[in-house]
Amino acid sequence: MSEPSLSELEAERDRLYARLSRVGDFRRGSVSENWRKCGKPGCACAQPGHRGHGPRMLWTRSGSGGKTVGRQLAAEEVEKVRAELARHAEFTEISRQIVEVSERICEARPAAGTASPSVPEGEKGGSPPRSRRRGPLR
Repeated sequence: MSEPSLSELEAERDRLYARLSRVGDFRRGSVSENWRKCGKPGCACAQPGHRGHGPRMLWTRSGSGGKTVGRQLAAEEVEKVRAELARHAEFTEISRQIVEVSERICEARPAAGTASPSVPEGEKGGSPPRSRRRGPLR
């Protein structure tokens, strides 16, 4: 199978941009289900084998400086947030594909004044050899 032409690659990129525009609202992170013990000695959660209070649904994501940021979700928010997280995964995948196609377009598009790349793909051009000074180091 031959490589797609430049116009075919540009058409693919346009299709990906169109898909990206339809992704909708999204957010990054994850939703986790948490059970917690309250710490009161007389509470049922203090008994051996008790899971604790919950479930509490928590949306977490990486914040600035690499710190984890979280917020407890109300029961009616959980499915909405999960759908937004799924759309973020879709956004990320389409973005990855756009980058891949764009790189292929860059490789296929000749530089100004040239008809094709001077070095075939996968081969190293390298620099011309430099003369080495012989003798003791000073």
